[in-house]
Formats: sequence, C-alpha cells, structure tokens
Amino acid sequence: MKLLAPNPGWTSRADVIVVGSGIAGLTTALQIRTFGLSVLLVTKARVDEGSTKWAQGGIAAALGPGDSPDQHEKDTLDAGAGLCDVAAVKVLVSEGPDAVRRLIESGASFDLEESGEIALTREGGHHRNRILHAGGDATGAEVSRALLAAVHNDPQIEVLEHALVLDALKNSDGAVCGVTLHVIGAGSRDGVGRAIGRAVVLATGGLGQVFSQTTNPSVSTGDGVALALRAGAKVSDVEFIQFHPTVLWLGDNSEGQQPLISEAVRGEGAYLLNDAGERFMKSQHEMAELAPRDVVAIAIMREMNRTGAHHVWLDVRHLSGFKERFPTIYASCIAHGIDPTSALIPVAPASHYASGGVRVDLDGRTSVKGLFACGETACSGVHGANRLASNSLLEGLVFSARIAADISKNLPEFSEPVENNSAEFLLDPSVRKTLQASMSRGAGVLRSADSLIATSNDLSRIEGRTSTAACVEAWETTNLFQLANTILRAALIRQETRGSHWREDFPHQSNDWHKRIVQQMDQSGQWRTEYQEVNHS
Repeated sequence: MKLLAPNPGWTSRADVIVVGSGIAGLTTALQIRTFGLSVLLVTKARVDEGSTKWAQGGIAAALGPGDSPDQHEKDTLDAGAGLCDVAAVKVLVSEGPDAVRRLIESGASFDLEESGEIALTREGGHHRNRILHAGGDATGAEVSRALLAAVHNDPQIEVLEHALVLDALKNSDGAVCGVTLHVIGAGSRDGVGRAIGRAVVLATGGLGQVFSQTTNPSVSTGDGVALALRAGAKVSDVEFIQFHPTVLWLGDNSEGQQPLISEAVRGEGAYLLNDAGERFMKSQHEMAELAPRDVVAIAIMREMNRTGAHHVWLDVRHLSGFKERFPTIYASCIAHGIDPTSALIPVAPASHYASGGVRVDLDGRTSVKGLFACGETACSGVHGANRLASNSLLEGLVFSARIAADISKNLPEFSEPVENNSAEFLLDPSVRKTLQASMSRGAGVLRSADSLIATSNDLSRIEGRTSTAACVEAWETTNLFQLANTILRAALIRQETRGSHWREDFPHQSNDWHKRIVQQMDQSGQWRTEYQEVNHS
C-alpha cells in the first residue's frame, strides 16, 4: 500500500537520508558525518520545530555521586512493567553517560550547582537525582540549539525544510534505497520528489496528533511509523501510549498541542489536589506524586471520573523560586491567566509519548533492509510498557550513534528504485477531527473492549471517506488513520492492564501477556500479527 501522490518531479542524492530534526535525527546526521558520509536531513517544518525543543524535564543519565548504570537500569525496568528488552536497557544506561558528555562537548550547556557541578534533579520513577536540565525547564530547546549549530556548520549536511516524507523507495532486492517526499513552497524543489540514498533513517518523532489533546507539536502525525508500515516493516508495542498526567487544562473544547507542566515540577515537591483540596496520590502509591507517570495519569482520570471534575489541581504555591526554576512553565501559566505562585494550576492527562513504534534491533535496523529508525519513531525495547521519565532524549543520543556506526560498516552502493505497484490510498482530511475525538474517547487513558470496538467502528466508517486530492492535510490524515488502526488492534488484543495500557475490563497484569505484539502490513493492506518473547538477558 502507498499514499496517493503525484509522480516525483525531481531527484536528490546523499549517502544517507535522515528524516526528522529532533535529537535523534540531528545526532544521527552528525554521527554519520564522523565517518565521512554525506547526509540529506529532511524535516517537515522548520528544522527547529520538532518535539525535542518542547522537552522540559531533561535527560536522565547516571552521572551523580552514588548513582550507577545498574540503578538507572532497575528504575527503567520497573517503569517498563516487565516488557523492557534488558539488552537494550543495558545499552541505554551504560552508553548514556558518555553520550551526554559528547553532547556537552558539542556545546550544550546544562544548569550547574554553585560548586560548578552539573545540577541533577529527580522525576517520577527515579530513585536517584539523575536528570540534567537546562534553563530550568528548557532542556529540549538548549539541546536542539547546540545540535542545530553543529549541523549548520557542516556543509556536507544538506537540510531540506518543509518536506513531508511520503513513502519508501525500494530497489529490485526489496531494500529501501530512498523516499518520496513533498516539499511545500516554491523553489527548485517544489512539490513531490524523491531522495535516493544508500540508507534511510526515520527519526520523525511521535504520533500524538492521533488524539484530540496532546503535548506533541502539530507536526507529530507519525509519518515515519506510517511510512515503515506501508514499506512492510514490523511495528511493536504501539498500544503503550503514555499520557502525561499534568498538562495545563485549557477547557473541554481545546484541541491540538497543550502546554506541558513538567514532571520535574512534582520532582521539586508540587502536590496534586482534588476539588476538596486532598492529596489523593498519597493513598495511590508509596511515591505519591513521584509515582511513575502512568500511575499518576490513571489516578487523575479515576479521580476525575469519581467526582465528575474535568481536571485536578497542581499546587506549587509552597515552592520557593518557582518562577526562576521553571520560567517557561511560569510564562505559559501567566499567558493563560494563572499565577502559579498564588493560584492552583488546573491539569489533566493528554497524550505525550509513544513507547512503541517501528521494531528495531540494538543498531536501529528495522525488519526491512536499508531502513533504520530511532527516537520516538522506533521501538528498541528500552521503554517496555511505559517509558521512564527523561529516558527519551537519552535514547535519541545513544541509539543514533549506534545507527551511524552500523551504517558506516555495512553501507551498500547506490541503487535505483523500482516502481511501486501496490494499491494507493488517501483519506479526505475533513475526517481528522472525528478520528482524533474517537481515539480520545475509546483508546485514551482508560480503555475497554466496548470503548475500543466503538472506536474501531468509527474508523470503519471513516475509511470510506476517500479523496483523490493529494495534499499535506490528506497525507497526514491518512497516516493518522493507519496508526490509529494499528493502536486499536494491539489494544484489543492485549487483554490485561500493563504500564501505560489500561483495560478497565481486564484491570490486572497477566503473565499470559508477558510478550510483545508485533504487527505488519502487506502491500495490499492486509495485517499480520505475531507475538515476541521479551529478552530478559
């Protein structure tokens, strides 16, 4: 299956095509350049508009006194609820400290203690202070700034902005040898073209726009995962959608990206209160407000359902120096008429992070030759059923370096793509809001067979609303539709509650589901599902 699109009108070439300009894509491009290979960096909007710059909390790494990779590993495994790939976690926590040091050497500046040591804080699920942050709550923006500066200084990295990736190109052996893409705007590369490379790396970030409310930017429509699906690549763990528990509540009719209230705020001692002023998390978990975010999100939703409230409250009034420690969050609250130093902040869960994605090995290789994935687009197994806070930026740093090393050793010669004769598909973009609302209702924080089937029925009706007018909005909507189907299928199959997948009709964790659900789609759009044992060695 492929997206309905015009024939490519231009061609570009580079040794490696990197799609995405967050921490995973930028680091991959820079690491590939260390091996003397040319890079075409494709990004959907401006090069600085990915999810990375919105990351408030920071980067987790065992750098502090008394901390160790083993302790970081244990916290990661605990959060992952039995579905983490232990080998992948060991890579993450053991290679993470050096990856962070390389980032600092490249020019990223993190907040320091008065002693000059890196200031480390704690977030939910961590038993040690191991979170590096920059500008208080602007870590992602600083990381993005440092990496972009390095990219712009390298003439062998060509940056192609405002380019939406469409589908993979394959050679006669079935290996990926490029992508088709659409460049928005006039110029020598306008409209649909193709980028030919000896390898393609997908780092397109998340798929939060599948839901009505999300912390993800508008560009996060899962384009890389959808492309990989249509290319026949395996995807895994897609039912595990992490909902951030504390997102600024803007009203029942709010849509799209919502302001995030970082987990680091609770790490500094903020309280969650219900309408009666009670700290309800104290009875829910031994770590109270610092419990893993899936526990906090579900507790908030149940409290809201119990009381009929549309949100709960975050209390930071007792924290000294809040404005200085969290300047971005403070400014966001003020912009919405809330002074957090004197008033409670209304918060509710919103979709935040996809723990699953394109299934990859420890070197970022997908099940399709020539196609790699990293960052939130990928499922390396490090997150299991629920990502530990601030492990996402670290994953981007660590696995992008491994991808670059693997590509440098195994890069084939250039090859020409063969024609893709599979069925074309395109949805009318007007169905997007209906799709998002249905996914939020039936496949959000709380799920059941009834809610999931109702959403599946909605998607069946949506499927008939096809279009022949190829445009960015139609391509994005089609990607969201295919991803929604993938999430629904896995969520219906997994008859248990585990990590960030909560089934109200199967409220307990089951040993029968101590395995990952792997899905694949063939060229005619038919699905195949298999089960994979979790690697605990």
